[in-house]
Amino acid sequence: MKRRTFISLLGGAAAAWPLAARAQGGREPRIVALMSMAADDPEAQPRVAAFESGLRELGWLDGHNLRVEYRWVSEGDLLRRNAAELAQMPPDLILATSTPVMAALREQGLGVPIMFVQVTDPVGNGFVASLARPGGNITGFTNFEFSIGTKWLEALKQIAPRLTRVALIYNPETAPYADLFQRPVEAAAPAFAVMPITVAARSVAELESAVDAFARTPTGGLLVLPDVTNLIHRDQIIALAARHRLPAIYPYRYYAASGGLLSYGSEQADVFRRAASYVDRILKGTSPGELPVQAPTKYELVINLKTAKALDLEVPPMLIARADEVIE
Repeated sequence: MKRRTFISLLGGAAAAWPLAARAQGGREPRIVALMSMAADDPEAQPRVAAFESGLRELGWLDGHNLRVEYRWVSEGDLLRRNAAELAQMPPDLILATSTPVMAALREQGLGVPIMFVQVTDPVGNGFVASLARPGGNITGFTNFEFSIGTKWLEALKQIAPRLTRVALIYNPETAPYADLFQRPVEAAAPAFAVMPITVAARSVAELESAVDAFARTPTGGLLVLPDVTNLIHRDQIIALAARHRLPAIYPYRYYAASGGLLSYGSEQADVFRRAASYVDRILKGTSPGELPVQAPTKYELVINLKTAKALDLEVPPMLIARADEVIE
């Protein structure tokens, strides 16, 4: 065997050694989770708890045989600084918790294993080669299938039958995939006698101005797309819908729990808990590129009856019967 070939094979074998085995030298594997929200966000700790619960079930305990570090990167500049820092001092594995986080890490060209959650369109964004065979050092869990746009529109029309216009809310900088949700909505809109209108707002001020203008015409509603900007500013969006008396549907439960009318989307705690299984496999030597990207398995419909009453909306019994949770 030629020396160069041997060195290449040896290097590849070393890279494939289980991280847990390497830790036997006295150092626990180190994971850095880039969390795309503020540390004091009410949704932050439930996600951490679900992730760590999943790790414990598989025998991994932070501070014992594993080190987990959380970095809260809700601001763009902070996210980019953290991504650059990790490129200089890479951990053994990175947990990326949104599409913007993954985009920032990809720009750094990191070679360490990266596992994502809450990422939309990982193939279209160039994060992985395919869902079935990601290749490279990246894999993870998507947060939606794009056909869900039709279900959002159907649920919103059921609860607000007079609806004739719907504004799709997103930030084009943090949700470059918005058109993939928009297409199913546009295709289904004629069947529901609804006209979809895109509202691409890069700031809360832009959003307020656009919704103010949209609300001047009656029988409108809001469809808030999955977007880290919408997550961070969800209280302002919910307040904006209430101020203009606009029925709105949201992609996650925490919107409805915070006063939004209704939500339909993947169960976030479940996704973070499932992510632990891939951490376990990667730490034990499986290449991320061999682990298929997984879609959500649990969806939940949540209805806030208090908000419906404030909007003078009567929730159909059939919709209540379908709900996973009804907030009184």
